Amino acid sequence: MTEAKSPASSRRPLTLRDVAEAAGVSEMTVSRVLRGRGDVSEATRRKVQDAAARLGYVPNKIAGALASSRVNLVAVIIPSLSNMVFPEVLAGISEVLDETPLQPVVGVTNYLPRREDKVLFEMLSWRPSGVIIAGIEHSDAARAMLRSSGVPIVEIMDTDGEPVDAVVGISQRRAGREMARAIVERGYRRIGFLGTKMPLDHRARKRFEGFTETLGKHGIEIEDSEFYSGGSALAKGREMTAAILGRSPDLDFLYYSNDMIGAGGLLWCLEHGLDVPGRIGLAGFNGVELLDGLPRRLATMDVERLETGRMAARIIAEAASGERPSKRRRIELQPVLQPGDTMRPPRD
Repeated sequence: MTEAKSPASSRRPLTLRDVAEAAGVSEMTVSRVLRGRGDVSEATRRKVQDAAARLGYVPNKIAGALASSRVNLVAVIIPSLSNMVFPEVLAGISEVLDETPLQPVVGVTNYLPRREDKVLFEMLSWRPSGVIIAGIEHSDAARAMLRSSGVPIVEIMDTDGEPVDAVVGISQRRAGREMARAIVERGYRRIGFLGTKMPLDHRARKRFEGFTETLGKHGIEIEDSEFYSGGSALAKGREMTAAILGRSPDLDFLYYSNDMIGAGGLLWCLEHGLDVPGRIGLAGFNGVELLDGLPRRLATMDVERLETGRMAARIIAEAASGERPSKRRRIELQPVLQPGDTMRPPRD
């Protein structure tokens, strides 16, 4: 038996009629429910809301416009503005869109799935010309909205998974594996990890999985770890480094999930007279420009953030201009190790 195609499978925008048919009510009833009118029974209201959520329907806020209308806005949805990683991604997006009629509009989710659902709902209701969204893990409701939007979607920063449409970024697991390999090649064996509480940070979790997998192949386990929540900051790195070395003074390498806490850790080690990288090695992740101002260059991994933003914006711009889309819908960039001054040279 052939399965009937859903409205979402055609990549056209959903309409009130689609929701009405799914809920078994009239289009006027759907309109009343979605506008919050009170003259609808609670049972009918739930039926319509459930159908809209299942389909991923988002109402059109362009008053008087057709449902297929678009505005020259590109929704850019990121988890944080305080994390120094994302402004550089935004710079790449803006660099490309500045040459087009398109204008990026930014929404911030704070790594919270419910917040992402809300931001995505609001942005799609204005019928943007495309969506660029960080990460590849989303709630069922968010994925339904993305699939049903009828516009090009580009997920960025992570290629370890199945995208809704197009994806640009690095393999986070590969980045973790390459960092672990570099540490082992330099003779470090007693390793500590410092990072975020990872259930809400999927990219950090995947790097950690790749990191520990490669260490395990060399018979090495992480001996201690320290986790934090909240924004990345130098102060956090100092506090975490003091805590982990207070518990486990024999550690000979500290791997930080990002450069900001890694920079704080480096400053703490230097202030306390530790021999870096002889007595202890350090590495962060992301390759932010902050590292250029440190007393020593922190080892890190450059993840091509600027190029990620550029390539994602090009995909949206090409679609908006009517150009034929590139066949490459999965663009995987290569993370590059920058050993800096906080790793010993590789052993022969």
